[in-house]
Amino acid sequence: MDTNTIKYTLLVVLVTISANSLADKTPWRLSQQPGFPGWLNIQLEHRSRYEVLDGQYRAQINGMTANGGDQALVFRTRVHARIHLQSIRFGAELMDSRIALADSGSASGSKGLTTSIANPLELLQAYVEIPLSDLLLNGSQTLVRAGRITMNVGSRRLVARNRYRNTINAFTGIDVRWQYRDQQLRFFYTLPIRRRVQGNIRNNRARLDVEHPDTRFWGLYYQQALLSKQDRIEFYLLTLDEDHTADANTRNRELYTFGSRIWRKPHSSAFDYQLETVFQTGRSRRSTASIDTLQQTAYFHHAELGYSFAAPWSPRLMIQYDYASGDHNPHDNNNNRFDTLYGARRFDFGPTSSYGAVARSNINSPGLRLLLKPYHHVSTMFSLRGFWRASTNDAWTTSGINGRSPYIGTQIESRLRWDILPGNLRLETGFVHLFSGSLLKEANKGNATYGYLQAALTF
Repeated sequence: MDTNTIKYTLLVVLVTISANSLADKTPWRLSQQPGFPGWLNIQLEHRSRYEVLDGQYRAQINGMTANGGDQALVFRTRVHARIHLQSIRFGAELMDSRIALADSGSASGSKGLTTSIANPLELLQAYVEIPLSDLLLNGSQTLVRAGRITMNVGSRRLVARNRYRNTINAFTGIDVRWQYRDQQLRFFYTLPIRRRVQGNIRNNRARLDVEHPDTRFWGLYYQQALLSKQDRIEFYLLTLDEDHTADANTRNRELYTFGSRIWRKPHSSAFDYQLETVFQTGRSRRSTASIDTLQQTAYFHHAELGYSFAAPWSPRLMIQYDYASGDHNPHDNNNNRFDTLYGARRFDFGPTSSYGAVARSNINSPGLRLLLKPYHHVSTMFSLRGFWRASTNDAWTTSGINGRSPYIGTQIESRLRWDILPGNLRLETGFVHLFSGSLLKEANKGNATYGYLQAALTF
């Protein structure tokens, strides 16, 4: 199929979706069209994003001093097929994540371009789902899912199916969810998937991903109503046990992460809140190159208070605070740096990808956030956050910078989303500016600015 044929096909699809959406005001779905088999559901999504970074905050990329800026054009295409039989369901999801326009000095971390931004032509999910009724208690519902899967757990701060990032965390194992009235219980046991590419990542050559046979990741999760139907509470235990092998260069982590969260969802003319606290214990090595095993003692706290106004543009104002411990003393036998496991961070700290200035480790950060809906299908967000290191004896983890000052800088962020065809076509643009604090100035670094323009098509 040549380029002109592809363009013509996409144009026909867009015109068909547009006509259907405008007429019915409902999203157009391939699986809902006349003649499509009822036992088969197929969803397709394509997302393209152009992003640019001006001013490099990282100390090094690929072992070399990082300067200048970055640009990238990233693509993510997904096809998710599900077969629904009477008492069993099968699913498979194919994902193709690619990058263009990036040069050899581009960064999605201190090691340069990694599989967090590109993972061409990969089987993201392949699973079987078995729904069960009245297991343990009459009226309860259970869903057993096994195979290669993706997961969101709780707030998504520790286990997440990535949304903004161009690639997605996947696992091989079993995930069992049980629900009875307002109670939810969940257990999973998995092997994390290691994403791989063939050769230079900028060439977008596929290589099959593999499980970590010497890494086990499992968890228990429980949720129920707290004081009313609006208030919820959850508890969880997440365990990561990995071994350092010749095929897997790891920090030999054995981590036990205990957490709880209480929250109330936003409602008009009402306060909402969220409080999450997490403690982490176990052992880990200082780095993948180290052979010294350290005792892990770390913690993380998140707090936010919001209010939704019954006013034009539906404003919601939030006060936020995050604290993730850093290592108190790099020369003792303890590691106090919090490990965020397989979590997402875009919704707390701003865009990731080639920016990703802040992670949930060694950070002390208060912030303000304002959400607005100026039109029915348009939403905006404005954020102001300050960033300090929780421990001045530990580095600013995403940059590799260390120094005397705890103050990293102040970040402003804005985002605009426009659902041109709700459920089918969304445009999004965002802007972030990091004003350099005294730590950045110590490292002879200036301000950093990141912007992106993104379009997503779903049908």
